[in-house]
Amino acid sequence: MVDGLRRARAGAARALARITGEALGPHQSAVVRIGFAGTWLFFLLREYPNRHELYGPDGPWSWELARRLIESNHAFTVLLWSDSALWFEAVYLVSVLASALLVLGWRTRATSVVFMVGVLSLQNRSVFMGDGGDNVIHIMAVYLVLTRCAQVWSLDARRARLRGSASAGAAGPVLWGVLGVLFVYGVLTGRFGLGWTAAFTALWVVAAVWWTAERNAGLAAVEGTGRSEGRAFLDVLANVVHNAGMLVIMAEVCLIYATAGWYKVQGSRWQDGTALYYPLGLDYFSPWPELSQLLASSGTVVMLLTYGTVVLQVAFPFTVFHRRIKNVLLGVMMLEHAGIAVLLGLPFFSLAMIAADAVFLPTGFLVALGAAVARLRWPRGAGSDQAGSAPAGPPAPPLVPAARDAHRDSDPEPDPDPAAAAGPR
Repeated sequence: MVDGLRRARAGAARALARITGEALGPHQSAVVRIGFAGTWLFFLLREYPNRHELYGPDGPWSWELARRLIESNHAFTVLLWSDSALWFEAVYLVSVLASALLVLGWRTRATSVVFMVGVLSLQNRSVFMGDGGDNVIHIMAVYLVLTRCAQVWSLDARRARLRGSASAGAAGPVLWGVLGVLFVYGVLTGRFGLGWTAAFTALWVVAAVWWTAERNAGLAAVEGTGRSEGRAFLDVLANVVHNAGMLVIMAEVCLIYATAGWYKVQGSRWQDGTALYYPLGLDYFSPWPELSQLLASSGTVVMLLTYGTVVLQVAFPFTVFHRRIKNVLLGVMMLEHAGIAVLLGLPFFSLAMIAADAVFLPTGFLVALGAAVARLRWPRGAGSDQAGSAPAGPPAPPLVPAARDAHRDSDPEPDPDPAAAAGPR
């Protein structure tokens, strides 16, 4: 019994050291960042000609109706700061720009906040626009702010590798300064509620403290006094917040599938295996009428797809701790979402769900995928860093302590797969 207690304590100590010492799942967080930001970017670009009808002054959900709703539910949107068409255009274009920069991983701490503001502002302006995928992006945009999602496959990782710090340069402080001015204006004019005021204050203060700690760490490295204690503490705090955010994202995906599956089980059309037949007959969900009719003409296929959907959604949350089964179900579910995009004409819903599913992808697969993309981009041995974010440059000088810490932050980390965290089976 004593030996068992010792092993348990040792295991708990190792788990705590891993949670505080590493930002787990760098590849998973990167692919989630790229997936959600890319999905929202494609949506905004595709709907650019229709932006005024969807979220702007020409929409059926008027500015006054939106104002009344926001006053009652206290949701967040900067589009209600003014009913000017120029203000709407500015917010829409900034949302497009923030999405593109987040895909690239440029100044991710700041651009993830701008991305979240853009998503919340547009979606809360017109609450009836969306196909289900918007709800997923809405939630994940908030969680992405908490993660260190630019450790690999990002311009930030490339900057950390080449310059010794992802925060090097004046662009970061300037960007946070502009955000700070807008935030102060919103607070002074009463645009923010108490909750959002506290949230944005915390984000801005943390960004200022982080920049100060990085600057002190650089000075300490130059003076040869070692790593800054403030930077070390912030690294631990950031790792804990990142790992908690990744865990919440994984739990959210499981919750989405569990609730969707159990609600389907209670529906009579899902019980008799005919639920898929009805949307295939609707013009709105039939971008390829001939293909939809061909599929709907086979009762056996419709029944198998209907029951298979329910089984997959109900079973998935119970399989996340078994790596092989989880990976098989994950592949099938991604194929199912791709089928929904083609058959039912819901590409952005499918892309959002595939991006959410990507948090469970195994690290080995993502590393191989990144290497394959790097080979396509830099053929004939041009090379890339192990993050797959940039071609190799000239030999780098020896890293001083602070730069070595930043370089460590850009290296791949272990798979956050629950099966891996659970230990040997």
